[in-house]
Amino acid sequence: MEEQLQNSGWRGSPKVWLNAAYDALLETGVDGVKIQPLAKRLNLSRTSFYWFFKDRKELLDALIAQWREKNTGNLIKQSEAYAETVTEAMLNVTDCWLNPELFDAKFEFAIRGWSVRSPELLKEIQAADQLRLDALKQMFVRFGQNERLADTRARTIYLVQIGYISMQTDEELSVRMQRIPEYVEVFTGQAPAQRELDRFFARHQQ
Repeated sequence: MEEQLQNSGWRGSPKVWLNAAYDALLETGVDGVKIQPLAKRLNLSRTSFYWFFKDRKELLDALIAQWREKNTGNLIKQSEAYAETVTEAMLNVTDCWLNPELFDAKFEFAIRGWSVRSPELLKEIQAADQLRLDALKQMFVRFGQNERLADTRARTIYLVQIGYISMQTDEELSVRMQRIPEYVEVFTGQAPAQRELDRFFARHQQ
């Protein structure tokens, strides 16, 4: 009987609890990520939480790991993706800013807000920032740019995007898409080829 109840999903699953924690973090901040409110949200018993997580800290750690894997991991992957030119490489990275499956801006904002009250998390974010900057810098170095220029361009790209997120910029997607060619030229020093833009816009159905 116990096995049947467990298989029926009455306790949820690690993913179910983590998804609820993610939603609560985005809606109300880290103070909303508590076991009893999450149980109520999921219509599950509080004790069922402990089948999957030792305590609240373990759930919070899982949220941070999810953020790290998604936002930092995907940004690095996009910066290393195959590209014939530096402008095509820049468009690969730009995919992150337009596809929440690659880079979740709302999650990024919530994590950074949480870090205001958590020195430990702030250190985690600072480490992630450096990993991301290093990846962008190396993208430029691969295309023959010197270390100093590559570093400056990496910082320009990254700080602009973090500014978009921190300011919660309300910009229509169509407006931002129109600016993409000029952004790429500003960031790389080269105008993207039309064939590169065509492939990029096709990916985003523009």
